[in-house]
Amino acid sequence: MADRITSWHTNPSKPRYTPPPGAVDAHCHVFGPMALHPFSAKAKYLPEDAGPDKLFALRDHLGFAKNVIVQASCHGTDNSATLDAIAQSDGKARGVAVVDPAISEADLQALHEGGMRGVRFNFLKRLVDNAPKDRFLELAGRLPQGWHVVIYFEADILAELRPFIDALPVPVVVDHMGRPDVRQGPDGPDMRAFRALLDSREDVWFKPTCPDRLDAIKEGGMGDPWDNFAAAVAPLVADYPDRCVWGTDWPHPNMETEIPDDGHVVDMIPRIAATDELQHKLLVANPNRLYWSD
Repeated sequence: MADRITSWHTNPSKPRYTPPPGAVDAHCHVFGPMALHPFSAKAKYLPEDAGPDKLFALRDHLGFAKNVIVQASCHGTDNSATLDAIAQSDGKARGVAVVDPAISEADLQALHEGGMRGVRFNFLKRLVDNAPKDRFLELAGRLPQGWHVVIYFEADILAELRPFIDALPVPVVVDHMGRPDVRQGPDGPDMRAFRALLDSREDVWFKPTCPDRLDAIKEGGMGDPWDNFAAAVAPLVADYPDRCVWGTDWPHPNMETEIPDDGHVVDMIPRIAATDELQHKLLVANPNRLYWSD
């Protein structure tokens, strides 16, 4: 394993955009601290510590009220770092777990009591070695009441995944819109395929997130200020306003060569959600309905 990496901006700017009261950063992570929560032996990257103290300081700096902490792949199925962060949040955080599909109902209930409200299935081969669809489907049928599945994949396997997604018996949230090629624009083949997925069932949600990943210079994109991303994603948010949630993706796993300024990431919000009403749905109403409805 290579040396530990830092993938986040150490001095992010203050956003020009002010989120509405109660805004939720609904996609972020914690790393460690390693002394308390060691990383998985199967981790594909070894980050520096980015614990709850850093996350909550950034939350306040950016003007958000709450967080949804998604279990990072570098911690595998040991959710203790995420649970610890939720426990330190004074009720201002919920989480999404990564679990072994054989997890017991008792352990699922313990995760629920610890603030988890979903389980993540990762299909990125560079991050995980195995993604057993049949076992994931069985697990999805045993989730606690009110949970959903978060699914992470790249656009080129969406057609392959459609039967699996169609069979999931709980609501589905798609991380980063399934990583479409935003250079294709709002009517490109990747976005058309993703819209077809959204149209196939009313309980598929999405995260219009990660301009730094999807419009990165190293991927042939524009880079900050991510104009390709804004042009491709704004129509999606406008057309499906009640099924989207937003997050920073801090601490931006694996982005150490093109680290985004989190203030600039927040300033993308009014470019993809143009009205006060859309911004309130994206940042307040939708994430609270999904994660704090109980």
